[in-house]
Amino acid sequence: MSALLRRVARVYGLLVALLAAGPLAAEQVVNVAGVHFPPYVIKPEQSPAQGLLPQLLEALNRLQGEFRFVMLPTSVPRRFQDFEKGRLDLVIFENPEWGWQAIAHNAVDMGLEDAEVFVARAEAGRDQGYFDRLNGKRLALYSGYHYAFADFNAEPEFLQKTFNASLTYSHDSNLLMVLRRRADIALVTRSYIDDFLERYREYAGQLLISERIDQLYRHHVLVRPGAPISAEQFAGLLEQLRSNGQLAEIFGRYRIAVRPSAADNSATAGVAD
Repeated sequence: MSALLRRVARVYGLLVALLAAGPLAAEQVVNVAGVHFPPYVIKPEQSPAQGLLPQLLEALNRLQGEFRFVMLPTSVPRRFQDFEKGRLDLVIFENPEWGWQAIAHNAVDMGLEDAEVFVARAEAGRDQGYFDRLNGKRLALYSGYHYAFADFNAEPEFLQKTFNASLTYSHDSNLLMVLRRRADIALVTRSYIDDFLERYREYAGQLLISERIDQLYRHHVLVRPGAPISAEQFAGLLEQLRSNGQLAEIFGRYRIAVRPSAADNSATAGVAD
């Protein structure tokens, strides 16, 4: 047999072996909710999307080759509908107080903590006591968000009538309303304040940030039953990012607390009655 024929025979044998072994495993696509929630997600409908979630998904995709995490734009009121319909496999950065317990899901505690705080304009004689009472003050709130001081009632009419609230779709607008004396107090996450002051350094020293916390966010991931990835698998990937320091690298610069151990980050299931 000539050398050429021997090479052809070897290639043919290799192809037969590959076919016998079955198709090569392809990455399974995991669709993740992209909800505008700075600094976690900023304008998810734009490409490339900005924020902490795209950075997290990039780190997850670099970490392994079994799953490919893709962000799909959705909205605050629509995200759970998309999740239940199967359009989304994961909804990330959810808080247990936000009304998803009745939805069929598996939840993973991410071991990440942020806080919602009150912000006012810094003025002479104004101190932390300014935040003790909200009555009589004009509030600037993000439409659709759930706030602890309002018993997590996000109905616009309730917030407007009860708390003299202006509702917008921009944290920047709310903080600028406070700076321009069009509102007395805005509520934003601690992480967002750092991002805002980094972008608008001219406002340094002009905001009074409360020591009072409206709510502590203990971020969870909701995993859809039947999703390509299980809650246990996702928790394992997060633990790898925690162990190699990437979680702290992504979230630490925004004062989002990263717990050093995920020993208590159990995956739990919730099923609608």
